[in-house]
Amino acid sequence: MAAGDAAEKINDIVVVGGGTAGWMTAAGLSSMLGPAGLKVTLIESDSIGVVGVGEATLPHIKLFNDTIGVDEAEFMSATSATFKLGIEFVNWGRKGDSYIHPFGEFGLANEGVAFHQYWRKFADLQEVGQLEDYSLPVIACREGRFQPPSDDPRSVLSTYRYAYQFDALQYAPFMRSHAEKRGVARLEGKVVDVALEGESGRVTSLTLEDGRTVDGDLFIDCTGFFGLLIEQQLQAGYDDWSEWLPADRAVAVPCESAGPLRPYTRATAHGAGWSWRIPLQHRTGNGHVYSSQFLSDEEACSTLLDELEGNPLSEPRQLRFVTGKRRRLWDRNVVAIGLSGGFLEPLESTSIYLIQEGISKLLELFPDTHDCAVERAEYNRWMDLQFERIRDFLILHYHATERDDSPFWNHMRTMTPPDSLRERMELFRAHGHVSAYEHGLFLVPSWIAVLIGQRVFPRGYDSRVDGIADDQVLKHLAGLKAHMQSAAGSMQDHAAYLSAMTSLSDAA
Repeated sequence: MAAGDAAEKINDIVVVGGGTAGWMTAAGLSSMLGPAGLKVTLIESDSIGVVGVGEATLPHIKLFNDTIGVDEAEFMSATSATFKLGIEFVNWGRKGDSYIHPFGEFGLANEGVAFHQYWRKFADLQEVGQLEDYSLPVIACREGRFQPPSDDPRSVLSTYRYAYQFDALQYAPFMRSHAEKRGVARLEGKVVDVALEGESGRVTSLTLEDGRTVDGDLFIDCTGFFGLLIEQQLQAGYDDWSEWLPADRAVAVPCESAGPLRPYTRATAHGAGWSWRIPLQHRTGNGHVYSSQFLSDEEACSTLLDELEGNPLSEPRQLRFVTGKRRRLWDRNVVAIGLSGGFLEPLESTSIYLIQEGISKLLELFPDTHDCAVERAEYNRWMDLQFERIRDFLILHYHATERDDSPFWNHMRTMTPPDSLRERMELFRAHGHVSAYEHGLFLVPSWIAVLIGQRVFPRGYDSRVDGIADDQVLKHLAGLKAHMQSAAGSMQDHAAYLSAMTSLSDAA
């Protein structure tokens, strides 16, 4: 794009709203664009609370932190963080079931054929065991072990990634400090008026409660569900996905830590939703996501409190939401990031990923001037794709079930899913194939983990498996399973590794 006149260039970026989304955005933009001379200002009001319940992440967060120069040990110590190798799902396929969606592969592909195809042929043999017996991060989760992946691609210890579980109320101040060190100016105040340019409809300035005016060229809306700019002013619209994901409320409460410090998040299905358990260094985060069509607020709160593993540390907090996304996440000169752009329940810890992806795509497409129709269209196309593919993956957890013990599960099991999900499930049921996305968050191993974990077993398997003698395959499976178990045993205890890391950080 040819550069425009100085008056047309984008020089001033205004982030409206703090919290995780606001300060991640400010930190990302200032780290990557600050050296180019762009000015980043963040406006937030101490009188407006933050949601602050999203504590679990996906491995992509490490790349974000590394890119903007965050020291891992300092971050872990400042946010009471723990490491995360996967997510355990309890009672989803059937009551009593448990499986882990790991951040890594199952087994090793052979002759271009995915490992689970070999496993599927012999899955009925007792000595072959479960698919998760061939996943190093799953075994490590079960045994409470952790260490960073090896840099040696020949080692099985290189076949996984990791994420973090942290205190969101500590993470935002940590990101704020990081952003302010890189030149972000914070303004305390509440926005009471928004000025729009008559012809283009772009936002030109914001007026704060004390009368100050803040001008800007590009505005980032991080004001949460309210969508102060993207919806209240620009009326970008909202795609409601509650026909497939009817959960519309959550209740959250932290409790005292109890038991071992597990390197994974747990999601336990209940009669009309599910609950999360997230172990942190100083406490455990808990919440219950549910559908108000099938469960009252009082019953949901009671279910959550009854299953706490330690004493509650505060009164339960209620949240209400509508699952879906803005029809245009970038409208005119406003980009919605975080809850202002949409909400997908935190079943697979995707909330912070979508914040990060919104920031990363904006940086990639960052326009020189206000004439940014091409960049805006590509940003919206990309983010629509991200939201829709995560939506389908979440629906899979509810739809791929044998549960018929409540009206909620009967509804979810028998509903008509989006065509995009139905076609993927039919393909897998036939011969265990999962078509890989060219773009999308969840890769083939993630789909296999949930499909197999929730008893969606293929009727057949890849015919190329029959090209290798049965005794040779069985010998390979036995050796691989033993090797995975041995490798997991060589890893450190999660709590011990974490203690050593944070002690070093505190001493620095």
